[in-house]
Amino acid sequence: MNAGNDFDPDMAEPELFSALLTPHRSLNRTGFLVLMGFLSAVSFAAGLAFLLMGAWPVLGFFGLDALAIYWAFRINFQRARATEEIWVTPSELRVRRVSHRGHAVEFVLNPLWVQLDQKCHAEFGVEKLYLVSRGRRVSIASFLGPDEKASFAKALLAALHAARRGPTYNPLG
Repeated sequence: MNAGNDFDPDMAEPELFSALLTPHRSLNRTGFLVLMGFLSAVSFAAGLAFLLMGAWPVLGFFGLDALAIYWAFRINFQRARATEEIWVTPSELRVRRVSHRGHAVEFVLNPLWVQLDQKCHAEFGVEKLYLVSRGRRVSIASFLGPDEKASFAKALLAALHAARRGPTYNPLG
């Protein structure tokens, strides 16, 4: 036997599927700064008009409104740090969730026994995706919209079918 025929148990398995899912945010940092600048200018101008009419407490309320909107966007941006990673190899399906606070949870399932359960609505499409294995039910792809979930489910099902077929051996490649 030569070195080309040796079995290497430490060799990494081929990755059949890999996805990194993040929450969608339509407003980037530049858009946020422009929006807050515009909102602050309008609030200040309106508050100044009320101040000149003698209703000085209104200026403070306009400031509180701008501060509340800033605070809500900051929370929104913090929540956008959450991620969900999904990998499929011939011997395992791994789901790793990281919350917006940095807490990680990982699920490792056997792709031979996993079923993908889809909850569909007639009008809206795919609403929920679950991985089901041995009585355990793991929700996945909650960040995605209905059309994206359907596309994601199709790709994940193809990877699970490839894992069930098993690894292919090509001595020439």
